[in-house]
Amino acid sequence: MLKDASELEITTDSSAAVDAINGFVDQLLGVGNDAQVILKAIEADPTCAMPSAGVAIANAQVAAFYLFAGGSVALTKAKSYLNLAKSHLKRANDREKLYVAAIEAWANRDIAQAIAHHEAIAIAFPRDLASVHLAQYHYRNSGNSQGMLLIAEIVFAANRDNPYMYGMLAFGLEECHRLAEAEEYGRQAIALKRDNRWAHHAVAHVLETQGRLEEGISLMESLSDTWEYGSSAFYGHLWWHTSLYYLDIENFPKVLEIYDTRIWGRAKKDNGHEQINAIALLLRLELRRVDVGSRWQELAAYLQPRIHEHTLAFLDLQYIYALVRGGKDDWAAEMLESMQTHGENVLPYARPTWIEVGVPAARGMIAHARGDWENAIAELEPVLPDLYSTGGSHAQRDLFEQIYLDALIRDQQYHKTLNVLEKRNAARSNIPVIQRELANAYSQLGHTDEAHQAAQVALELSQRYQKVEQTV
Repeated sequence: MLKDASELEITTDSSAAVDAINGFVDQLLGVGNDAQVILKAIEADPTCAMPSAGVAIANAQVAAFYLFAGGSVALTKAKSYLNLAKSHLKRANDREKLYVAAIEAWANRDIAQAIAHHEAIAIAFPRDLASVHLAQYHYRNSGNSQGMLLIAEIVFAANRDNPYMYGMLAFGLEECHRLAEAEEYGRQAIALKRDNRWAHHAVAHVLETQGRLEEGISLMESLSDTWEYGSSAFYGHLWWHTSLYYLDIENFPKVLEIYDTRIWGRAKKDNGHEQINAIALLLRLELRRVDVGSRWQELAAYLQPRIHEHTLAFLDLQYIYALVRGGKDDWAAEMLESMQTHGENVLPYARPTWIEVGVPAARGMIAHARGDWENAIAELEPVLPDLYSTGGSHAQRDLFEQIYLDALIRDQQYHKTLNVLEKRNAARSNIPVIQRELANAYSQLGHTDEAHQAAQVALELSQRYQKVEQTV
């Protein structure tokens, strides 16, 4: 029996296995590009019941590695390692048994049960930050922001010496709209460990939410050298966040450059997470009336494996949009039917998310992609308040409101348009496109003074941001 870097007991006599487990946990928490180091733990001790601070059983840890990758092939591999993990449970300790159970529940798509096991680990073994990381992943994808924060708060006192803890707490705070605290802990995490990519991510969310565009560009560009050592998907995701600032200052050539060189240009084209980075950026570009050329067609050609995958409804909504925009209407129709079937067969607690939210939203996404504004509005409007349950973060899900708003504008429903715009303006009053759209809505509704004022603000903001472009 040995201990890992967090002083957690591991059922193994192999120091090489422990070293590999420590390496994996560091890669997991730092979103690094060498998570496959966990395979060395199995090579060193095939019977090891538990790799490190929380991805339990070396074999269970490898299973988690594959589950993060997603896809049917990865799921098959994950389950084979889980079977190996379970065959050694007799010699495992309590933490390892809980961890294996959590990973097995994940593999079986019983996310509620997986979370319950991770919560038990957090209470009994608060130093197991790998388990907390997975719990936060599941909370986020279940729309439970409070859970993300609570589990970080539970273990914080036991992990004040760990720089990763501060980034995990920061992201939980951000998703609960406690932005000042989130920024404080996120910046503290970066001060403790400059290449703390998860903390970069948390602070990026804060600055985007508050419309602090110049600060966002400066911070992210200054840290971007450390992203070279991150996972390929997270490398693209951090550049995606950076591109959002450039999008809002309307430096569209820079956004396209990031897409071509940092996101899709560097992506593993068959990886779903990297496909989502690309889709989410192309869609936002088109909402700003930017011509993206043949990029949809290039991307959609890789999406067939996603049709029956259904990892998260949040992901499916973007895949299905890309299929239509990429000219794959037959694939989109097949995927919509598959989503309905999947929703009818998931565990009961997940059924409303798929049937009552995901499928109608998918119909709305298809309608918008086809330019059918009326049906896009009809399908999206009722489900917008519940889209949190489909997964993703606030910043990511904002895309759906942007699509709904675009449909309202194009369908000339100016009263509803104004309601959405005024809410968005209250949160971020320094975004040129919001001011221009406000000016148009006010003008259409006969509010001349308000229209003139918004147009003037839009002009001043555009001039301000043109100066930022010149310094990039």
